[in-house]
Amino acid sequence: MPVIQSSELVDISMNNNQAMKLKSYLTLTTIATTSSIVILVTIAILYLLQDSYQTALEERGRELARVIAHDPKVIQAIDQKNNQLPTPQFSRYIESIRSRTDASFIVVVDKNAIRLSHPDERKVGQHFVGDDILPVLKNGEEYSTKALGSLGMAIRNFTPVYMNGHLIGAVCIGYLSSKISNIIFQQHIHIGLLIGLVYLLGLCTTVAFLWKMKRTFLDFEPEFIVNKFREHEMVFDSIRDAIIAVNQEMNITMINNSAIKLLSMGVLNRYDYKSHPLSDYSASLSHLLLENQGRYHQADFNIGKLKYKANIYPIKTAKGLIGHVIVFFANLTPNELEKELTYLKNYSELLRSKTHEYSNKLNVLSGMLQIGRYQESVEFIQQETDRYQTVINNIVQSVNDSAVAGLLLAKFNKASDMGVKFTIDPDTTLSSYHKQISEKLVTIIGNLTDNALLAAWQNRYGVTPEVWVYISDRGHYIMIEIQDNGTGVPEQIANRILEFGVSSKQSDEQSGIGLYLVKQLVDFFHGSLDWERTENDTTLFSIYLDKKETSDDSENPSHAH
Repeated sequence: MPVIQSSELVDISMNNNQAMKLKSYLTLTTIATTSSIVILVTIAILYLLQDSYQTALEERGRELARVIAHDPKVIQAIDQKNNQLPTPQFSRYIESIRSRTDASFIVVVDKNAIRLSHPDERKVGQHFVGDDILPVLKNGEEYSTKALGSLGMAIRNFTPVYMNGHLIGAVCIGYLSSKISNIIFQQHIHIGLLIGLVYLLGLCTTVAFLWKMKRTFLDFEPEFIVNKFREHEMVFDSIRDAIIAVNQEMNITMINNSAIKLLSMGVLNRYDYKSHPLSDYSASLSHLLLENQGRYHQADFNIGKLKYKANIYPIKTAKGLIGHVIVFFANLTPNELEKELTYLKNYSELLRSKTHEYSNKLNVLSGMLQIGRYQESVEFIQQETDRYQTVINNIVQSVNDSAVAGLLLAKFNKASDMGVKFTIDPDTTLSSYHKQISEKLVTIIGNLTDNALLAAWQNRYGVTPEVWVYISDRGHYIMIEIQDNGTGVPEQIANRILEFGVSSKQSDEQSGIGLYLVKQLVDFFHGSLDWERTENDTTLFSIYLDKKETSDDSENPSHAH
């Protein structure tokens, strides 16, 4: 066995330390993501703020310019200019209007772009600075620009002035960029403080989340937790004793493979049990829990004709009782074990005799071929296959589902060995289904057929034993009808025949499971199961499954009851 040196231990430790822990990874990714989002959002908000503020100023400026352009004093002042210098009184009148607004300047010009008003009275009578005034004087357009004027860079809004339908001048409302920048800067400060507060809140939330995660996971890494979970699950499933965990509502939360095999012979999977009441699968176990909630105890119960011993353990935490764990195992006496062993030996002998029978037939066929009796060999083979050919052709032509077709052929062979006539209705038809659906149909048909074969065989001295099978999925339902001419279901168990462990069989083998499984699967598909004693002294079991439910199940393996 190799020995790990101290240097190797140091390397392993360094590698483990170098690997980034989930906490560090989440911290870095959360901070990086939060920072990126905050930066992008901040840039977007600031850009939208500046753009919307500028747009608002342009609209406000043009609106104010329109009002001034329709002022009679403005129109009169422009009309009376006639190459005379504008009067200071008009410039002061315009300045009085500007002082009541947030505009930086209001300039009125004539058609030659000569100023009639200006915040600086010394510039009144001078030519307007900037070519951006030309479109309004030439074409009468109304617009906004950003240009450099005598007072500096500003947003300038132009509106034409008309008199009797003739363009006589224009009004320019301006907002200096320096003033706008100061206002926007103040808004940026407020937004920055708000975003900083949100960012700090995000960091605090991240710290709280990491602290909660560390406390919840006991500072273990997810890989370690997942590996432990898988390890515990493998150990849980490898235990030969059956184990079931239920919560306070008596719903199953965990179940191992041994318990699944005992309760449903492995037909249902783990997801079919989880979150479903324990009473749906074992009323006796459910009663044991209800009688002794919150304390450890042992009790005996039956599954079929076998006795089991159950150990029930309460699950308690600081918050109180949260559920129970049930561990149960076969409680067989030496005599019962001997019966089980005898049953298995008899079954083994039956298989050996069948093998010997077919071996003899092969030897006969081999001898015929060796001595040249070819025609007799063909007749011998034909004799063996004739009785199968009609059934095989019927199954192949009407049943497209290979699993169900194989099951029907196997049951035909079993019926032939038992001496029971096995008839498949010529009108039988079945499409191919998803594997999970097909397996459940095989379980339903197989259990009903086995019960019918046994019932017919047990009544072989009264009538010629016979079983009839009819399957159809032509409409919206899958219909399964199995009929036998046995003696029927005894009256004392007629109302309980579908319950777990209830059986009309008289043998010592474990029974009472087949019809229970059929009922479970019918409920699984939200179908219906009925049985009756017909006028012809036959027992008829009828099943109807909604094809829509089977389609949903094929897409969802964990389809619930």
